[in-house]
Amino acid sequence: MMPKFFSMIKNGEITKEQVMKDIIAGVIVAIIAIPLSIALGISSGVSPEKGLITAIFAGFIISFLGGSRVQIGGPTGAFVVIIYSIIQEYGLNGLITATIMAGIIMIIMGLLKFGSLIKYIPQTITIGFTAGIAVTLMSTQVKDFLGLKIDNVPAEFFAKWNSYFSNMGTLNIYSLAIGIISVIIIIVWPKINKTIPGSMIALILATLAVKLLDFPVDTIGSRFQDISSTISAPVLPQLSMSVINKLFSPAMTIAILAALESLLSAVVADGMIGDTHDSNMELVAQGIANITSGLFGGIPATGAIARTAANVRTGGRSPIAGMVHAITLLITMLILMPLAKMVPMTVLAAILAVVSYNMSQWRAFKGLLKAPKSDVIVLLVTFIGTVIFDLVVAIGIGMVMTAFLFMKRISDTTQIRDLVEEKVFDEETTAILEKTDGRIRVYQVNGPMFFGVAQEFICKIKEIEASVGVVILDMRHTHAIDASAIDALTRLLKHCDANNIKLCLTHVQEQPMKVLHRMGFAVQLGVSHIYETKTEAIEKAYDYLEQLEA
Repeated sequence: MMPKFFSMIKNGEITKEQVMKDIIAGVIVAIIAIPLSIALGISSGVSPEKGLITAIFAGFIISFLGGSRVQIGGPTGAFVVIIYSIIQEYGLNGLITATIMAGIIMIIMGLLKFGSLIKYIPQTITIGFTAGIAVTLMSTQVKDFLGLKIDNVPAEFFAKWNSYFSNMGTLNIYSLAIGIISVIIIIVWPKINKTIPGSMIALILATLAVKLLDFPVDTIGSRFQDISSTISAPVLPQLSMSVINKLFSPAMTIAILAALESLLSAVVADGMIGDTHDSNMELVAQGIANITSGLFGGIPATGAIARTAANVRTGGRSPIAGMVHAITLLITMLILMPLAKMVPMTVLAAILAVVSYNMSQWRAFKGLLKAPKSDVIVLLVTFIGTVIFDLVVAIGIGMVMTAFLFMKRISDTTQIRDLVEEKVFDEETTAILEKTDGRIRVYQVNGPMFFGVAQEFICKIKEIEASVGVVILDMRHTHAIDASAIDALTRLLKHCDANNIKLCLTHVQEQPMKVLHRMGFAVQLGVSHIYETKTEAIEKAYDYLEQLEA
C-alpha cells in the first residue's frame, strides 16, 4: 500500500499547472467547508471550533496519506446523530476516546485488506441507511430552524418530535423567516454564481441581518460563551480495559460508518475522474486521521462526498487540493473565529437541512421501491432501523436479511436434473442405458452446492430406489461446494452403500475437487470412482452391472 500523493510524485503525475489548479480548488472547497464544519460541530453537541479542528487535522491527513487522489475529509452529516448520542451517554471525553479507538479499528481493517469488502454491501442497504441518516439529521435541525425554546431535546426520534410539537408555542417567527430565506438563497444562488457556495452567502447575509437589525434570535455566541480560536496540544485520554469495553460498541459504530462513507465517497470520486482508489490505504489514512482528530479534541471524520465532488468540479486532481483546503481552514480559524459568535443558529440549521436533503438520495430511494419485494423489504428495514434504532443495528439486520435472501435466490437457481429421464444422451449412450433397464441413474447439479441446497439434495437421495445399481453425479456446473454439501454427499454415499449401489462423480471442478480431497470424501468414495466424463462413467457402470449379473 502507498498513499496516492506519494505514488503520484513517484510517477511524476503532479505538474506545476496542476498544482495551481489544486490550490484554487482547495481554497474554494475550504470556503464550502467553513459553514459546514461549524454547523456540524454544533449539531453534534460540541463547540463550533471542534468541527473546524476536525476538518483541519483529519482533512489534511486524509489527503496526505489517503488512497484517493481527490478525497476531501472532515466532519459529515452522517455522524451528527451518533456523536450526539455518544456525548449524551459518555460525555466529551468518551467521544474522544471512542474516536481514537475507531481510528485504531479502521487501521486494522485496512491492514487486513477489509477495504475490498465494500463491494459486498448492497445498494439497498447503503441507500437505506443514507436516507435514514438524512431524515434523522433533518429532525435534529427543527429546534434551531424554528427557534423553539427547549432545554434538552430527547435523542430518540419519536420523543424528539413529540418534544417539538409540545413546544410549538415557543416558535420564533424571526428564526423561521431567516431559516426559510437562507434555504432559498442556498438553492437559488448556484444559478447566479457557481464558484462561491450558496451556504457561505446565506451565512454572511443572515449574520449581517441579525446584527444590523438586532433580530431576537439565538446565535453561536449566545449558545456558546467561550469559542476558542487556538489549538491545544494533543492529549491522550486515559485508557483501561473497563473504558475500552464500555466504549467498544460506539467506537465500532464510528469505524463502520466512517469506513462505509469514505469508501463510497472514493468510489463516487473514481467515477468522476476515471481513476481507481486504494481502498485499504484509504482505510488506514481514515484511521490515522480519526486518531489525530481525537488527540486534538476533534470529532469523527470521514470522506465527504459533497466536498469531494466540489473539489473535482473546481479542478482538483491531486491530494494537494485537500491539503490546501485544510491549511486554509486553519488560517481562517486562527484569524476569523471570533466573528463566528455573530452567526445565527437558524442559518446553520438551514445549511444542514439542505445537506440532509442532498444526502437523502430520494430519487435512488424512490427507484428502488420498484425493485423485487425482497430488496424493497431490506431497503425499508434498513431505513426505518436507522431512524428509530441505530445505524449498526440497521446495517446488521439489513446484511443478515440480504444474506438469507441471497442464499434463497441461489438455492432457487440451483437445479438437480435427472438426465436419464430427460433423455439428453446420444443414441449410443441411450442404448447402453436402455440395456440396464433403469439401473443406472444420472443426475446433474446445476449451480453451487452449499447448505442452502443441501436439504433439497438429501430429499432427492431418498427418491433413489433400492433396485438402482449405479448413481452417477455430474458436477460440471458445480463450481463451489461447502461443508454442508460434503455432508449431503456423505449421506448419499451411505445410502448407496446400504443398498449396494455404486456412486460415481464426473466433471468435478477445481474448487469442489480440492474440498473433496481436503475433507476426506474422495478417499471414502474412492478416487477411481471419479471420472472425467459421463460417457466413461456410464460405460464403466455398464461393465460393473454386467459383472454383477455374470
